[in-house]
Amino acid sequence: MRAPELIRKKRDGEVLSPDEIRFFLDGFTAGTIADYQMAAMAMAIYFQGLSDDELAVWTDAMLHSGEVLDLSDAPGPRVDKHSTGGVGDKTSFILAPIAAAAGLCVPMVSGRGLGHTGGTLDKLEAIPGLTVSLDLDRFKRLVYDNGCAIIGQTGEIAPADKRLYALRDVTATVRCIPLIASSIMSKKLAEGLSGLILDVKVGSGAFMRSEAAARELSRKMVGIGQRMGVHTRVILSSMEQPLGQTVGNAIELVEAIEVLRGGGPADLVELSCTLAGEMMVAGGLVPTLAAGLARAAAMIASGAALERFARMVAAQGGDVRCVEDPSRLPRAPVEAHLFVDRPAFVAGFDCEAVGMVGMRLGAGRARADDAIDHGVGLRLHARWGDAVEPGTPVATVYARTAEAAETAVKGLRAAITLSAERCPPPPLILGEL
Repeated sequence: MRAPELIRKKRDGEVLSPDEIRFFLDGFTAGTIADYQMAAMAMAIYFQGLSDDELAVWTDAMLHSGEVLDLSDAPGPRVDKHSTGGVGDKTSFILAPIAAAAGLCVPMVSGRGLGHTGGTLDKLEAIPGLTVSLDLDRFKRLVYDNGCAIIGQTGEIAPADKRLYALRDVTATVRCIPLIASSIMSKKLAEGLSGLILDVKVGSGAFMRSEAAARELSRKMVGIGQRMGVHTRVILSSMEQPLGQTVGNAIELVEAIEVLRGGGPADLVELSCTLAGEMMVAGGLVPTLAAGLARAAAMIASGAALERFARMVAAQGGDVRCVEDPSRLPRAPVEAHLFVDRPAFVAGFDCEAVGMVGMRLGAGRARADDAIDHGVGLRLHARWGDAVEPGTPVATVYARTAEAAETAVKGLRAAITLSAERCPPPPLILGEL
């Protein structure tokens, strides 16, 4: 087999055999197939797609390009969650300790933010001293000891995916459903899971702008999971407005801790508990989502979930005093407020634009090597459908300079739609697969 011939086959819409797919990905991992050849293959897949059989083999080859964790002796069912990315999404910090307190083992390998979407690892690293760079043996021990741990992708987990993702980012092939599905599933299945819950975002702040595209991606990922013998379920959730009230890093952690203490915004509580409940169903701890929701609420009410989060933070080297007193977390010194000049109702958000405001403050990165400022961010005091009045802040920006704060306020003003009449928000949960 020769790489140019396989690229030609896929370019012309032909089906690659399992041996051809494995040859290509094994060669890419070993370095005998060049980056430019993989870039050409990615573009061919972008236009021609992969059949379900091809996609299953492609994902399996990516999965086995590195180490697959063996958690078969874990003290509880191994279940994780993955989100396709959005603005203000801090559910991982809530659902992982809820699920762990309920009896699951949650081995979470997460990512960093790029563009308008935030990154779980960037937010968690707002806690002084906390490390997300752990070898797999240490990661496994922490999951067994505490029920959950959150780390970044190591060179041992799906290395073919890590290299391919870097190529996709610079060759305009990121928005390719087969490549998205295989990238997500190869990393997640490498965790040695028995169950996986996927939160697929839909809307102006998501990679999947239409529900039809989100459902197509969902079907692909569920199909891969089923072929691999992993209980896989999808929750479709709206990303037409930021999740919760905050966008940033430390400020989102503060909001997550509020939820674990029994407070927090209703939408963030609803989605976090729904995902945690589905994880419990996938792990066989409860028979129905309703039972899972009740158990999630009990883990919060008893303090068990907050205690489990504190244990995870301490085990990963973080200053646990930040959990006890979130005011210790970084906060930029300059505050600026967005006001309205007439009574109105919030009638919508350009959610991507809100995320870009946070990114330009320094909460995110335009390039993979950009530094993150954990202390900047924003808080939305009014949500879709809320009434707003002159003199009462619609949003607050936390910035390093007055100029940056003023620019951010202008960006938020352009990103928020106002109306003379109340317009109800779209539902948070759009469906399940």
